[in-house]
Amino acid sequence: MEKFFNVLLEFDKDKVHHIIKNTIEEHKKGYVCAIESNNLAVANKDKAFNKVVNGALVNVCDGSNIAWLLGKIHKRDFCSYIGNDLFCYFLNQRQYKQYFIGNTDEILAKLRQELSLIDSDIANMPFKSLPFRRVEDFNYSEIAEDINKYAPDIIWVSLGAPKQEFFMANLSPRINRGVMFGVGAAFNFMAKTGPVKRAPQWMRNLRLEWLYRAFEEPQKNVPRYWNFIKLLPRLVYGECKGR
Repeated sequence: MEKFFNVLLEFDKDKVHHIIKNTIEEHKKGYVCAIESNNLAVANKDKAFNKVVNGALVNVCDGSNIAWLLGKIHKRDFCSYIGNDLFCYFLNQRQYKQYFIGNTDEILAKLRQELSLIDSDIANMPFKSLPFRRVEDFNYSEIAEDINKYAPDIIWVSLGAPKQEFFMANLSPRINRGVMFGVGAAFNFMAKTGPVKRAPQWMRNLRLEWLYRAFEEPQKNVPRYWNFIKLLPRLVYGECKGR
């Protein structure tokens, strides 16, 4: 990984897959962060969060506009790797024991149903919701005990950023093995129920997925995008200066 905008990122998808698969095969552990505008902004304001994301096994760039901008600054061909696409990639491998945690019982029930159409074995894998509480208030020992009993290869975490990244960092020392992924709204997208949907393909092709999300959940996402936009000139200046 290389550091861009003060966060370590890996843009080579084959390397991302290799790192994750090797960790699983060697029965080791770690966590994966999908870096988009919100958690990139938080990582540049909160030292504790910056330490969390830079302590990840690997980070992918979950923002096509971020990848485009970095490509222009460094005159390199960068492509984003959206968290939902990474989720789909490993689901379609149909070979891993998986554990799904976070979100709501309603979303998880529909998610199990939809993912079982991809891999019938998923029907018998654990889907666990979590109570709504501060990230520091979870009973990590109890959560880890349940995960360790099942001994999954992959743990999918849907709590939203930056909460899920702190959650994975706190849980990591307590689990015996497995790669955790912070996938946020990917559970909602794949469950195909509720108000949160993924942007249509034509908007994704035009790098407008952020705009779709802004209209979809304006109270949540508009302030996040505005915080990133305010920070962007300083980030670009620092990146150009250190090029």
